Amino acid sequence: MRVLKALSVFTFGGLSYGLLEILYRGQTHISMFAVGGLCFLLITALDCLPFFGGGLLLEAPLCAAVITAVEFASGVLINIRLGLGVWDYSALPLNLMGQICLPFSAIWLGLSVPAIFASRLLRRFVFEEELPRIRLLPARAKPAEENAA
Repeated sequence: MRVLKALSVFTFGGLSYGLLEILYRGQTHISMFAVGGLCFLLITALDCLPFFGGGLLLEAPLCAAVITAVEFASGVLINIRLGLGVWDYSALPLNLMGQICLPFSAIWLGLSVPAIFASRLLRRFVFEEELPRIRLLPARAKPAEENAA
């Protein structure tokens, strides 16, 4: 079941990202299916960690950083090594090798929140997982004496 779940999450993320690209740019590239799928799989994995306690103010920036890292690595492979030229942020401010830039990292931050919610909806209604409530800030840990009671 774990493989089916991971494959489903990956596929949902890949298709969703491709659709977003088509809506935004009017086109996409097949490689974006893999990049979007990997990002959504990682967002889902991060959301499953108990560390966050449902705190969006902590989780969303981390998800945006993960997306930016995946974008950089895939950009180096897809655009530089393979020469496919799928995207080029060279003209945008604060870019690194034309593969990532601050404006798009801010976009990934904004898209992280709906992606976290989409991941939770998928896990709740397709895989019937019980999920903790989403909070703006992480839930506070209970003191040790409360846990022992």
